[in-house]
Amino acid sequence: MADTECEAAADRESDGDARSSRPAGQPVGLACRDGITLQGHLWQARSPAIGSVVVNPATGVLARYYHYYADFLAGEGFDVLTYDYRGIGLSRPESLKGCSYRWREWGEQDFDAALRFMDTARPGQPLYVVGHSIGGYLPGLSPMAKRIDRMLTMGAQYAYWPDYASGRRLRLFLKWHVVMPALTAAFGYFPGKRLGWLEDLPAGVANEWSFRGARMESTHPASERSDVLRRFETVTAPILAVTMSDDDIGTVAAIRRTLSYYRNAQVTQVLLKPEDYGLAAIGHFSLFHSRHREGFWQDSLRWLRDGINPWSGHVITS
Repeated sequence: MADTECEAAADRESDGDARSSRPAGQPVGLACRDGITLQGHLWQARSPAIGSVVVNPATGVLARYYHYYADFLAGEGFDVLTYDYRGIGLSRPESLKGCSYRWREWGEQDFDAALRFMDTARPGQPLYVVGHSIGGYLPGLSPMAKRIDRMLTMGAQYAYWPDYASGRRLRLFLKWHVVMPALTAAFGYFPGKRLGWLEDLPAGVANEWSFRGARMESTHPASERSDVLRRFETVTAPILAVTMSDDDIGTVAAIRRTLSYYRNAQVTQVLLKPEDYGLAAIGHFSLFHSRHREGFWQDSLRWLRDGINPWSGHVITS
């Protein structure tokens, strides 16, 4: 992931010049088990529905960045849910100072609420997940994880810094694991928006990112770690994990580390290059930009709709 990509908020990378024409779903509220209500949008299939899709954002990225992709999927026969995690976008409280929200709750509570919402709203439909970055890691934290029928992940990792691309590792370490926690301590939350890096983050989320270790369960209390690992093991849905060759954070090693927790899922990891789509760069964020409608988006349909890997010639085997 190039720094310039991250520092340009993902919303600005969408079709910002035509915001008046931004597609709009039906506003919905998602009730979490701990009493918090999240805000999201439901995109109803514009033909007889063939399945439901929950779209999990990357850290610090507004759900509306994914609205173009959600609208595209709705046009292809899917009911789609987009939503903002607690502390982000439409689910942000009045003040983030002193807010105790944590990264782990995005999976245990927020994604879980999204799964339960779609399971109730569309009972009996196959339920698929599209997870971007942290959004591909979070599903395994949900008590409802076994309900997932198929997953597509892009750059799915949980920010263990030694996995960053070697040529960018020092700069990314200083940015996310030195500057971010320092600013979080000073402000009481991470002021990502004023820096132009990403959206503001609750202190708990920022610190879990900054201090993540090699084992993801180490950020959970010791008494809960076995249960966390068991939840990941309940996922039996096939997972197709996309890795971009120019993604400095979602590297092959980083994605493999995340996928290793889905021990009972049929996992396929593919490595794509920007030139596969006639582009000079793609990185960590841009696959959800509408420029990919006729390329990557169409390919993703083959997996979500038919369970066919469209990138069979790019599978990583070792």
